[in-house]
Amino acid sequence: MSLEALPGQVTSLIGANGCGKSTLLKTLARVLEPSDGQVLINDQNITSFTARNLAKQLSYLPQSPLAPEGMTVEQLVAQGRYPHRGIIGRLSKNDKAAISRALNATHLSQLQTMPVSQLSGGQRQRAWIAMTLAQEAPIMLLDEPTTYLDLKVQVDIMSVLREVAKEQQRAVIVVLHDLNLAAAFSDQLVMMKAGRLCYSGTPKEVFTADTLAEVFDLDAHVSFDPVAGHPVCFPNVQQGASL
Repeated sequence: MSLEALPGQVTSLIGANGCGKSTLLKTLARVLEPSDGQVLINDQNITSFTARNLAKQLSYLPQSPLAPEGMTVEQLVAQGRYPHRGIIGRLSKNDKAAISRALNATHLSQLQTMPVSQLSGGQRQRAWIAMTLAQEAPIMLLDEPTTYLDLKVQVDIMSVLREVAKEQQRAVIVVLHDLNLAAAFSDQLVMMKAGRLCYSGTPKEVFTADTLAEVFDLDAHVSFDPVAGHPVCFPNVQQGASL
């Protein structure tokens, strides 16, 4: 496959379970080594970066991360400043400012002294996203950041990521399972099947009934949101259908 993610854009990786979305994201994050080909950041191979310098270039949020017992929201978000700290390891004014901006962006300023373990699922996920924001890497990789969350929280999280991409000119690459959420918030959709990249383009270009049938084996009707203009899919439900 060949894939390019650009600053200022949200790129969503979508596809059926087991198609390779998370594997691709881990490869982009250098968690996994590609068996062939290479991953480049501004034409530089990621294998040439030290761990600290790579962390200045990209942040990676895996599925279901766990925080140490007793860690507060502010302490968790501060972990994102690790690649920027000096030898002593103390938080500088720039570190504290970045943490504050991340907390404000995720609406967690009022909860910063609370233990992460006491947060709701949506609040906890926002805390992890705040940590990745505080890292201030120009590339953000997030694996299923909206899974298991209610619709309002999903929309809030994707709104934050889109705002960060636009205003701070970051390249945001996210794995999503909700097709309509991906179509609504993405500048680029990447459809994968069986480890292959099948389609890549804007939602209006690739989010069609034919591509959904091919990639997901989904019988659906696709129309357009009358206000926002992005495509929306409606599965064709048949009476008496069985698994």
